[in-house]
Amino acid sequence: MAWRKTPLLNRNLISLFPFNSNTFVANYSSKPNLYPVKVGIPEFLNGIGNGVETYAEKLESEFGDLQNLLVARSMKLKKLNVGGDPKVCKHRKLILKYAHKYRLGLWRPRIEPPKANK
Repeated sequence: MAWRKTPLLNRNLISLFPFNSNTFVANYSSKPNLYPVKVGIPEFLNGIGNGVETYAEKLESEFGDLQNLLVARSMKLKKLNVGGDPKVCKHRKLILKYAHKYRLGLWRPRIEPPKANK
């Protein structure tokens, strides 16, 4: 009989503490912030890596800010000759893939941590 009452007791205890409150979670972190506060086109492309940062000047002059780049389509990038060569069409695909992730909030470009001199 005691075994049957235990889940009921646990359910009643759990209902006393709301899960959406931040009462048990610390609001600070001991790690430094590795994400830039303001993200522009050069920071975005440097975060992607893989040689995509070579298009930073061209995309910044054409789109102006990151929000315009995030809504750009593949044909617009192709007309700008971003990844126009079949060998590097992966650059255009990478930009579109990471732009979609950034819009959804699943990815942000990281700041390179300072190198420790030994």
